Amino acid sequence: MDELTHKVNLAIENLRPYLIQDGGDMELVEITTENVVKVRLIGACRSCSMSPMTLKAGLEEALKSAAPEIKKVIAIDD
Repeated sequence: MDELTHKVNLAIENLRPYLIQDGGDMELVEITTENVVKVRLIGACRSCSMSPMTLKAGLEEALKSAAPEIKKVIAIDD
């Protein structure tokens, strides 16, 4: 696991308790060569009307703080 992936996984792990508390979760799918993080929303996060805001204001902010080289975070569907 490279350093960037490690930083991203740590940031997700720090947010995970809040997601689980609301019946959801997320998993890292990939980090592209352009430093775009792709995540898959799980459980309640998939249908939650707040998930776009959680993704931008929560996860993206946390990831950019932990790894400033991250350009953006996007959620993908199965």
